Amino acid sequence: MRNLSLKQLQAVAAVARLGTMTRAAQELNVTSAALYARIRQLEEEAGLLLFDRTPGGLKPTDAGREMLWAIDSINTVLETCTDRLRTLRGAEGGRVALGVVSTAKYFAPQVIAGFVKKHPGVEISLSVRNRGQTVEALRGYEIDFALMGRPPRDFPIEAATFGPHPIVLIAAPDHPLAGRPGLAREDLTDQPFFLREEGSGTRMVFEEFMAGVLVKRAPLEIDTGSNETIKQAVMAGLGIALLSVHSVAAELESGRLVLLDVKGLPIRRDWYAVRRADKVLGPAASAVWSYLMSEGANSLPGVAQSGLVLAGARA
Repeated sequence: MRNLSLKQLQAVAAVARLGTMTRAAQELNVTSAALYARIRQLEEEAGLLLFDRTPGGLKPTDAGREMLWAIDSINTVLETCTDRLRTLRGAEGGRVALGVVSTAKYFAPQVIAGFVKKHPGVEISLSVRNRGQTVEALRGYEIDFALMGRPPRDFPIEAATFGPHPIVLIAAPDHPLAGRPGLAREDLTDQPFFLREEGSGTRMVFEEFMAGVLVKRAPLEIDTGSNETIKQAVMAGLGIALLSVHSVAAELESGRLVLLDVKGLPIRRDWYAVRRADKVLGPAASAVWSYLMSEGANSLPGVAQSGLVLAGARA
C-alpha cells in the first residue's frame, strides 16, 4: 500500500458513509468516474474488494472496514498533531532540551521547578555533562541552549548572563589556614590542591588565579571530574580546592567546610545561557530563556555566603 493517498482514503470514507458513488462524488466535488477510479485503484493494490453491492447500497467488506479503521486512526493522529501545534504556538506546551555543565546541576532543578509552576505543559529534557561535552552538544544542535560559566568562542553563539557565579577556596574547618585573614596566593604553595579536570571552567579559573605560583597536588588520586568527590576529600582534610560556591553552599551552611580568606577571592564570574547564533528557539524554549533572564538568579545557592563568610573572617 505504498501508493495510498489521503484522497483515496477520503473516497472510501465518503462511500461508506453515504452508500453510493454518486452521492460521495457530489460531496467530494469530483465526478463519479473519478471517484470510481480511486476506489478501483485502491482495491487493485489491496487485492480485495472494499465494498459489497446490496439492496441498501454499497456496504464495506472486511477489507473496507480495515481501511475505515486506518482512516479513523489517521484522523486521530492529525487532530492530536493540530492540538500540539496550537499549544506550541502559545508557549504553553512543547519540549525543551536544556544542557548544563556539571556545576550547574546544583541549581538547575530549582530553575526548572520555578518555570514549570508557571508553564506546567512544557516538558524539559535536562542533560548534565562536563563543559566539553556540553559545548559539543550545543555545536551539534543536540540541545536548544546550555547553562555554563564560559561560553565557547570557536563557533557563532548568542549568550546572556543571568546570575553571579563566585569561585571560592574551600578547606576543612580544622585546616591550619582556616580563620586566618588576608592570605596571599604564596601562602598556598605548600598546600595540597584538588583540581578539576582539564578543560573545565573551574580549572581554567584556577590556572588564571594561581598563574606564576607553584602548586602542590594532593597526594590522593581521585576522579577530579566530580565536585562531590573533591568535597569529600577536602572535608577529610586531604587538601584544599577552588570550586564554585554553588557546589559547596550546603556544606558551608552546615559548617562542614569553610572558606579561606585569600586576597583576590572570591573570584566573580557569571552564569550564561548560551545558544547557537543560528538556532531559532521555539515558543517553549524562548519562555525558559526569558524566565532565566528574569528569575534565574533567585535559584542560585550560596552567592550571599561567599561574601558574608569572608566579611566575618576579616572583622
